[in-house]
Amino acid sequence: MITKWVPVPYTLALVIVGLITSQLKFLPAVHISPDLILLIFLPALLFEASWNLDLARLRENLVPILWLAFAGVLVSVGIVGSVLHYAAGLDWPTAMLFGAIISATDPISVLALFRKLGAPERLAVIIEGESLFNDGTAVVVFRIISGIAVGVTATTSYSKTALAAIGMFFLSCLGGLIIGAVVGFVASKITTYFDDHLLEITLTTISAYGSFILAETVGVSPVIAVVIAGIVIGNYGRRKSMSANTQIAVDSFWEYAAFVVNSLVFLLIGLEIPLGLLTEHVNVIFWAVLVMLLARAISLYGLLQISNQVSKPISGKWQHVLFWGGLRGSLSIAMVLSLPLTLPGRVQLIAMTFGAVTFSLLIQGLTVSPLLHLLRIEKNN
Repeated sequence: MITKWVPVPYTLALVIVGLITSQLKFLPAVHISPDLILLIFLPALLFEASWNLDLARLRENLVPILWLAFAGVLVSVGIVGSVLHYAAGLDWPTAMLFGAIISATDPISVLALFRKLGAPERLAVIIEGESLFNDGTAVVVFRIISGIAVGVTATTSYSKTALAAIGMFFLSCLGGLIIGAVVGFVASKITTYFDDHLLEITLTTISAYGSFILAETVGVSPVIAVVIAGIVIGNYGRRKSMSANTQIAVDSFWEYAAFVVNSLVFLLIGLEIPLGLLTEHVNVIFWAVLVMLLARAISLYGLLQISNQVSKPISGKWQHVLFWGGLRGSLSIAMVLSLPLTLPGRVQLIAMTFGAVTFSLLIQGLTVSPLLHLLRIEKNN
């Protein structure tokens, strides 16, 4: 309610409230479970966003979105890993793991912020589309690199491991796409047999979590599965099979679900930020933030020069917003906390990730709105 009068997105205000509350210590200690974010919160946010993503607008901007979501993440992981290894002295597994953890913009953070700021429609579609797909890429890359870091031995060939990793990457992405499409089309067909808003809300909920769990069970990308399922149901099932009243009911349900999940996620992030650990690792956190911004700048500005040659150009002003508005958040935290307790360098990775996320949310997040005003980017631009 306060943020209705104070020019701060409510999600970022909740991070600040959680941070202050944790330091006052009048509440029990709160710890974020990776499963809470990945299995409970993330499917709801992904489905709600993809449900509302206009397929026509997505197709118009598919080239820059896919460039940033796939090639951008891979380039960023390589840059982060290389800089941290050669400049900061981190070993390769730790450096590359951090690259996978921090290279993707977080859909939860990005969607909440840009909807609040009221960015131009095309700019919002690009950054929302990128954040929805690139976290799927990042999760796949993270799982592959963490598996290599844990499983590679002296007798294992790194070249063979790299080739296997490339195959796993494409298989995981393609498998997630197929499962999401199948779940989406089946759910859309089922809705044609009845018109009951409660049943159809339940069906969309089952589709969101069912596609995630099915993909996770099969061993492919659950994030991409949920996104594709949401796009199919939102653009096909909703328009072909749902009455106007049912569409309103389903829209309202997912809008409220996203609001509740956003609120809980950002409050938990604020409560979880370990200030003591951050001060102990301030030097490596400085490198983490620096390389996070450097990799984002190189991958974004470089790849968009190629994208602009084959699709509708993205202006320099919008590129600046895409660079600075690429926030990191709960997804990075969930990934780093899911690392095995026995993994060498785990504590350092946690400190680096929380430090980078704190900078991203509180510094970048709070200055995106002034940047839009400074660049004179209005909603109807």
